[in-house]
Amino acid sequence: MSVESIIAKIEQNKEIYVDFLRKLIQSDSVNPPGNEKNVALVIEDFLKDVNVKTEIFPFGNNRANLIAYLNENFEGKNLLYNGHMDVVPPGSETIWKYSPFSALIKRNKIMYGRGTSDMKSGLAAMAIALKVLKELKLDLTGNLILNAVADEETGGKFGTSWCVNNPLKPIKCDFAVIGEPTGLSPLPKAILVGEKGHLVIKIRTHGISGHSSMPAMSKNAIYMMNEIIENLDKIDDYIPKSEPPIKLEKLKKLLAVTFPNEDIFNKILNEQPELQNLLQSLLSSSKAFTMIKGGIKENVIPDSCEAILDVRLLPGQQVEPILKALKKLIKDDVGYGVKDDFSSPPGEVFVEIEIVTASEGSYWENWEESDELNDFCKLVETIYEKKPFYTLLPASADAHYMRNDGYCPQTILFGPGKGRTAHSIDENIEILDFIRAIKVYTIFAYKFLS
Repeated sequence: MSVESIIAKIEQNKEIYVDFLRKLIQSDSVNPPGNEKNVALVIEDFLKDVNVKTEIFPFGNNRANLIAYLNENFEGKNLLYNGHMDVVPPGSETIWKYSPFSALIKRNKIMYGRGTSDMKSGLAAMAIALKVLKELKLDLTGNLILNAVADEETGGKFGTSWCVNNPLKPIKCDFAVIGEPTGLSPLPKAILVGEKGHLVIKIRTHGISGHSSMPAMSKNAIYMMNEIIENLDKIDDYIPKSEPPIKLEKLKKLLAVTFPNEDIFNKILNEQPELQNLLQSLLSSSKAFTMIKGGIKENVIPDSCEAILDVRLLPGQQVEPILKALKKLIKDDVGYGVKDDFSSPPGEVFVEIEIVTASEGSYWENWEESDELNDFCKLVETIYEKKPFYTLLPASADAHYMRNDGYCPQTILFGPGKGRTAHSIDENIEILDFIRAIKVYTIFAYKFLS
């Protein structure tokens, strides 16, 4: 009867919940600079009328993390719901069909705005689940903990990492869900049991400036960077081989459960480059130059050039061998010295390497043995009316802070929204997807804590 009462409660208050999500979207939390406290205060206000214990941990300039509890007893089973409050910048607002912070709803079906998919809808659904359980006063022996965090879009050091090592540290965590968007349209919902690591490297080439009328008397730093870019693929020979946590054949079987049979899946796989690329991204590390700048004037040979190299690591791959391989490439294949400091005198030709951010991947080794995860999967299938599938995240999130240091290895990613719309122009969320996520989070918490 309690599941029915949960569903009835959610259906009865859908408009209230959608309005709550709109308030979160309209709250400025663009990172940088952050301003996540704006969102934390909206969540605190939403929960206070049912006396949910909420703690806000401020830091920096208008930044904060938030933790809220169903009750103050942590001796039983503890379920942790984690979601980040910050969003990426919207870019030029003139390109958006609707203002990125209007939270405009079209045809009562789709809400537009920065953060709708990544991931204020997931965060809102988790806060609503906590409130619904508190309002219904169900007989639960465990505790549901909501952790709304800052800083995820810039690495998570001041968000999930800080929370796990401070207020959450004394609390035993039995299961955790991070509400990132896991829709992979046209496929059904995914349940993510691992994620890739993320290494961002800033490379600076230092040449010798001079007049562009006599380029041979200078050393063009842009040309130096181009040599590194052209030789980048050779780095694969210097990086120790790493095995993916889930091999290709198993990945295909996990995906195939969403199709009528494996033959149909294989036929579609052969016809869909996007599906092939998804699988390939889960089997190996990747690398891409994503930003570059150099030069100060049209008639000056540039003596410096700067580029960003984005590397995605398989779970188990470490950062240091990647840096070692990059240095070897620059020294042996390109022929430039590599320095890690900025003290070299003018006129010297060299390359600098700086780590901007680094996080290693993570993987829940024993996910197939978990009864709780099996229950979660069945619940998603019931609520979404389609069988979900297990896979890995080709990008990175905050789960590694919970898995890698042993705080809660049994952490999954699941949430409303489509991964493809995250960080995009006209980011949006389907209202039905949002409401279904509320039901999944609430019913799972009720069953897990009963």
